[in-house]
Amino acid sequence: MPEPAPNRPPIPTRRALRLLRGGALKETHGLIPWSSNYTFLMGIADDELSALVIYKPREGERPLWDFPTGSLCQREQAAFLVSEALGWGIVPPTVLRDGPHGFGVVQLFIPHDPEQNYFTLALTHQAQFRRIALFDHIVNNADRKGGHCLLDEKGQIWAIDHGICFHAEPKLRTVIWDFQGQSIPPALLEDVQQLRGKLGGDLHEALCELLTPAEVEALGNRIDALLESGVFPQPGPGPNYPWPPV
Repeated sequence: MPEPAPNRPPIPTRRALRLLRGGALKETHGLIPWSSNYTFLMGIADDELSALVIYKPREGERPLWDFPTGSLCQREQAAFLVSEALGWGIVPPTVLRDGPHGFGVVQLFIPHDPEQNYFTLALTHQAQFRRIALFDHIVNNADRKGGHCLLDEKGQIWAIDHGICFHAEPKLRTVIWDFQGQSIPPALLEDVQQLRGKLGGDLHEALCELLTPAEVEALGNRIDALLESGVFPQPGPGPNYPWPPV
């Protein structure tokens, strides 16, 4: 079975990024409930286009003992860059910029069915979740909850909330262990190989502005390990599932 096509946002990615960078943030629709950090649903508009976005100001980030304070928004941006470099379109268009509550991350809101999540979709969207699982291994996602997987109107699965990724130490905590020990499909391995090559160019420079040198080096090491083994990793020591799982 062929791999699914890359996700396409409701607004073409280049146009969405231009809107996110230069549009006026306004019309706050309020805080997103159950979020660990301050997360606002807002409107954004430029002279031609308007949309909804998720805005997470740095000042609203809850301090964590194992991640540098104020770095979560940068990790969200790094996750988008890796998603785009892979060509998978897993993470919605994302930028870093100033907003009403200060500097933070602004991400295009994806209209989705709030009743659907990984646990309701896993059996019917395995190919898309296989790609998300591999992405989470690459970025060392410490918090892949079931509710972080959104089903849009086109049947595409989007992955959100990547503020605690890219730690230099193994931190993977995810609900998606369906593929452990299985061979990685050749088409996905080829994309990962191309990502490894891009780490020697502009992508490396961009990530070094967002992450620590040790974290960028660890990213390369995880990619190398996946390419060498050719299989989805098994759960390691320590906690392997997020809490709560949804």
